[in-house]
Amino acid sequence: MAPVVKAKKVAKSAKKGKKHPLNSYLKGGILRYSKAQMYKRRALYRLKGKKSPVVQKEKVPIKKVKKIGGPKNGGERTVYLRKPKANYPTKTFVKKRPGKANFSEHKRNTRRNLQPGTILILLAGRHQGKRVVLLKTLASGLLLVTGPFAINSCPLRRVSQRYVIGTSTRVDLSTYKVPEHLNDAYFRRLKAKKQKKTGEADIFAAKKERFVPNEQRKKDQKEVDSALLKLIKAHPEGKYFTKYLQNMFALHSSQYPHRLRF
Repeated sequence: MAPVVKAKKVAKSAKKGKKHPLNSYLKGGILRYSKAQMYKRRALYRLKGKKSPVVQKEKVPIKKVKKIGGPKNGGERTVYLRKPKANYPTKTFVKKRPGKANFSEHKRNTRRNLQPGTILILLAGRHQGKRVVLLKTLASGLLLVTGPFAINSCPLRRVSQRYVIGTSTRVDLSTYKVPEHLNDAYFRRLKAKKQKKTGEADIFAAKKERFVPNEQRKKDQKEVDSALLKLIKAHPEGKYFTKYLQNMFALHSSQYPHRLRF
């Protein structure tokens, strides 16, 4: 009964058009048939006697005989059809390449959910875990955010979108226009010039300068905070919105970020 079943299987495979490979892999990546066995199975010995006809190419002359006038010049001279170079450069010539745009001029792409008014969760830095309001995206690609400072002590600052989680909660900023002078140049710090060291006493005298916000920055912070606080109060859930911004974001042992919906 067994050979009949086998014959049926072979017939079925032939109908479907399955091709049996000449060689196959055994366990461990070893081929079933060796190189010599495959030579026999493919019947390559038949092609051994046959040789493909050799096509002879016409030889292209590289020299020619040139007639030369004058009684003492021999009458003719053999010269190259293609004259070789008299001298070669010691250095290979480098072609001019088109100048690439500077990094500051590159196109910036921001995630779709990072729209002005979105509440963000900061993942790194001094204010890690705080919930902040996104004001706008700057030309450098960084995000301009604020706490507001009156609620969670997070001032106006720039944050990379890599260190931010965008939530579904939003504040309507359609009626508020962010001041134009709050740009990348506004946050740039001027480095103090280093003085030349004259002796050993100067090494211990030098101290690290601590950043202190100027009056202009304090004024801008108050103006932005006052405008945002009004918009937060106007929110349908304004009663709980302030507490939501005050609470720090944290994960417990049984919580996983990829399962949460922000």
